[in-house]
Amino acid sequence: MAEAAIAEAPASGSLPRMTYEEFLAWADEDTRAEWVDGEVVFMSPTTQVHHEVTRFLSRIFDGYNEATGAGRVFTETFQMKIAPDLPGRSPDVFFVLRERSERVKRTYLDGPADIVVEVVSEDSRRRDPGEKFSEYQEGGVREYWLIDPERRRAVFYLLGEDGLYRPADLDPSGAFHSTVLPGLWVKVDWLWQEPKPLLLDVLRQWGLL
Repeated sequence: MAEAAIAEAPASGSLPRMTYEEFLAWADEDTRAEWVDGEVVFMSPTTQVHHEVTRFLSRIFDGYNEATGAGRVFTETFQMKIAPDLPGRSPDVFFVLRERSERVKRTYLDGPADIVVEVVSEDSRRRDPGEKFSEYQEGGVREYWLIDPERRRAVFYLLGEDGLYRPADLDPSGAFHSTVLPGLWVKVDWLWQEPKPLLLDVLRQWGLL
């Protein structure tokens, strides 16, 4: 049986092909992996800078959500299955609006998030702007934030009515203003500065305190 074969396979070794349902049953909450065309793709450990940028973004999304009740915030290792014929991904941070909360299942999001954030790491430098860009565009993710802390580069893609991504313009201060979450904006310089801005200061600048 497939389940027996999966259970006996070592987490760090070669795994048999499996359906997405089998993958969800096999993986636990600490499994850092994605499902692509029946294969389990393990992700490398994160660096300190990757962790700090991801944590900062997840915190400001959480703060915005606590103040507005706009939806739900998820982080890796929660899964997102954008469409039946697309891979199961585990974005660094993603946001689901309240009106689409029925998509949230016990172990994965069944459909596209409204905002997806990927923080580029060395092993994802080709995957995030390549495969995932195409998948998120095809699947209908409305905003795709692609953050590269090593190269200090951030691009915020907006999904147009024609179903294609285009990079958003920043305002004169160097900030991106979300089109999905009114009043939420991020200065690109915040992503690289040390220490990162305090959450309370960000919420005050957003007018939420």
